[in-house]
Amino acid sequence: MRIILRLLTTALGVATAAWLFDGIRFTGGPRQGWEEVEKNLVPLLIVAAILGVITSFVKPILTILSIPLIILTLGLFLLVINALLLLLTSSLADALDIGFKINGFWTAVGGAIVITIVTWVVDGFVGDDK
Repeated sequence: MRIILRLLTTALGVATAAWLFDGIRFTGGPRQGWEEVEKNLVPLLIVAAILGVITSFVKPILTILSIPLIILTLGLFLLVINALLLLLTSSLADALDIGFKINGFWTAVGGAIVITIVTWVVDGFVGDDK
């Protein structure tokens, strides 16, 4: 149950980031209203799953390798790591022909911030399901 909840939370974060930033988008289909959500629901869940897998396996390795930079920047380098993971997700989604694109590093940084905030808020409302 926790995995499904985490997937839906991440999907909500990605959807919010795509809604807020023009540089984060799902290609194809209509670009307005509920039709856009219906058209992109499956790709959104797939992108959330890819992001979850990448975050679970790649992020700990990158975090350990970059501990000196994280300490030097007082933790701000974690934003760079999150942005790079989001760009990696975009590259994998593009390779799998899912239709998820991120234009530029700074858009990825903004998207990573939005996704983090949305997942914190949703996890706060839903609670910890341990």
